Amino acid sequence: MAAGAPRIFVSHLAGVPVFDPVGDQVGRVSDLVAMLRVGRRPPRLLGMVVEVLSRRRVFVPMTRITGVESGQVITTGVVNMRRFEQRPTERLVLGELLDRRVRLVGNDGREGEEVTVLDIAIQQLPARRDWEIDKVFVRKGKGGVLSRRGETLTVEWSAVTGFSLEEHGQGAENLLATFEKLRPADLANALHHLSPKRRAEVAAALDDDRLADVLEELPEDDQIEILGKLKEERAADVLEAMDPDDAADLLSELPEEDQERLLTLMQPDDAADVRRLLAYEERTAGGLMTTEPIVLRPDATVADALARVRQQDLSPALAAQVYVCRPPDETPTGKYLGTVHFQRLLRDPPFTLVSSIVDSDLPPLGPDTPLPAVTSYLAAYNMVAAPVVDESGSLLGAVTVDDVLDHLLPDDWRETEFHEEEGAGHGR
Repeated sequence: MAAGAPRIFVSHLAGVPVFDPVGDQVGRVSDLVAMLRVGRRPPRLLGMVVEVLSRRRVFVPMTRITGVESGQVITTGVVNMRRFEQRPTERLVLGELLDRRVRLVGNDGREGEEVTVLDIAIQQLPARRDWEIDKVFVRKGKGGVLSRRGETLTVEWSAVTGFSLEEHGQGAENLLATFEKLRPADLANALHHLSPKRRAEVAAALDDDRLADVLEELPEDDQIEILGKLKEERAADVLEAMDPDDAADLLSELPEEDQERLLTLMQPDDAADVRRLLAYEERTAGGLMTTEPIVLRPDATVADALARVRQQDLSPALAAQVYVCRPPDETPTGKYLGTVHFQRLLRDPPFTLVSSIVDSDLPPLGPDTPLPAVTSYLAAYNMVAAPVVDESGSLLGAVTVDDVLDHLLPDDWRETEFHEEEGAGHGR
């Protein structure tokens, strides 16, 4: 755990208000959602169930929570208002884990005395936005949570048994626990080789962000198959979690009536980005671009730019440069002024205005630029991303090298093993 990272007991979070970044209350914490793991590894905290003002219970992922304290929770302000539905691999921390009877585990691995779970502590992992269950506060003796008898103590999650998934069996829960540490591309490869039934089970049990990352790495046929087996509202949630360009690519493979139905279920802002991308031909700069590059106003500083570049969710290609534009900041922006590359940000003092170091000589791409010309542009200027600007001078998005490669490689490239043949490279 990170040194000095606060440990928070979940009982202190029950009912606390949830605020957006400007201080408006979104709702109150109703519960926390965790995913158990095989053995006694600490569960990963997926998010919070928040009761909004209409008394609807919605799910807020931990990736959209920026501050957790005993008195309040701060979110990014982006809250999906669809009703929370618990999935097979998920456990409600307050509702299912507290007041549970479990057993202590000795140093020799043997089960010992039965205890009652009174509280559970969570803590954020170092240098990441992930959270885990950290400690378990228990009471010895046969009395329940209301009993005052029996010694109380705080132990590591691994020091108790009775929570985690069993090691045996081949259900979707155990597969998920096995796949948990895989990169999205490797998990996509594993899913591709499962039976359609098991693939659907694992996909249904993944959280929205994880499934979105995996879908982006799957062949189109697998993407369509998995999306088609999800409930439409869940499918819309996953499309929202995908990068807009990947969501547009996937939707473009569906019949128009299915496209429109899913777009209608998506949040309006997310749907608007995808609709704009669907309007362009697939193998053009407009069809390839993402609508979510790093956009800064001219009065932003190098420190502001570096803070944006550090965001964990950004791909390396998108984090390689920032785009300076007049307001509005969302694409399509105001007038595009130029690009500042990451290396330049590292060379200038933090208080420097980005407008004073912007590269305005590099010509942007037009949205109708064909794929071969986009490829030549990236190669000629040694770029990993390029701005896409319309005739009025507004930044529409950015094309990244990974999206270009996706369209240059053979359709079956994802099924190629990422290792050399036996004997290659060893002088045989």
